[in-house]
Amino acid sequence: MTSPPPERGFASDNQSGVHPEILAAIAAVNTGHQPAYGDDDTTARLRTVFAGHFGEQAAVYPVFNGTGANVVALQAMSDRWSSVICPEGAHINVDECGAAERVAGLKLVAVPAPGGKLTPEAIRRHATGFGDPHHAQPRVVSISQSTETGTVYTPGEIAAIAETAHGLGMLVHMDGARLANAAAALDLPLRALTTDAGVDVLSFGGTKNGLMLGEAIVVLNPDAVRGVEYLRKAGMQLASKMRFVSAQLVALLEGDLWLRNARNANAMARLLADAVRDLPGVEVQQEVQANAVFAVLPPGVADRLRKRFAFYTWDAEAGSVRWVCSFDTTEQDVAAFAAALAEELPR
Repeated sequence: MTSPPPERGFASDNQSGVHPEILAAIAAVNTGHQPAYGDDDTTARLRTVFAGHFGEQAAVYPVFNGTGANVVALQAMSDRWSSVICPEGAHINVDECGAAERVAGLKLVAVPAPGGKLTPEAIRRHATGFGDPHHAQPRVVSISQSTETGTVYTPGEIAAIAETAHGLGMLVHMDGARLANAAAALDLPLRALTTDAGVDVLSFGGTKNGLMLGEAIVVLNPDAVRGVEYLRKAGMQLASKMRFVSAQLVALLEGDLWLRNARNANAMARLLADAVRDLPGVEVQQEVQANAVFAVLPPGVADRLRKRFAFYTWDAEAGSVRWVCSFDTTEQDVAAFAAALAEELPR
């Protein structure tokens, strides 16, 4: 009889539980009454915490989820006739059910991006049609950090993208669902990859780094947006009991929990890659830069292994899979997975 998958798999950091310090923070603010819709004491504290990480000019708007953060941010940065240049594998293009186009009415210009990264050359090549009423008007460049393929932009790469975009009269949005993992990998403060590199608006991720729910739109350049408050409400992303979202983000960023969580996820991904790379027939496709491992397995192995551990196929045609580590992934989890993989390989 096949045993059920263990409690901790490698499908996504979205599937991990909630960090105990986050649960404690939620419980701590669950007393008395507080003003709704962000006028509470905890959300006021959150603004100070985010300013400490991203600069005094940073304005933070908590939302429920990453898709909501991306859609509201892009709406606030653009017009209905605008286009957004992004990598073809970007989450906004592939995994958000067309929300940016359906809800925000934007045209996504998805371009080939080796390693998941946009380049200044790709931006210049696809930012066309300025002033032509027959074309959507290029307005925003959107990048993900870390990328959907597990790679990490350096500050210099982001700054070059921002310089190119700004020179064309465009703005830069960052989908930072795994920004903490990128910052941990590079051993840099969060602002070094955002504010200091020229990013205008950030979608800051919390759920993949130990939160129960909650992300945040962080406006780093106040001149880059219009009407975030109204768009957040119209987009159904304004929490009435916002203190419970804000408390999680405060707990994550006020100390070093964000960094501890990200460092563990990254370290376990490196450990996993090292544990499987010499197994016969297993090809680790690239150096692990954040908390994801991409590998090619022999035919049939992924389907057998998935009966024991949860994970996703990345490219069925190429036979590649993705394994993602979380804040709560342990060395024992990695060892058990590597052993199971070895058992499923053809002999």
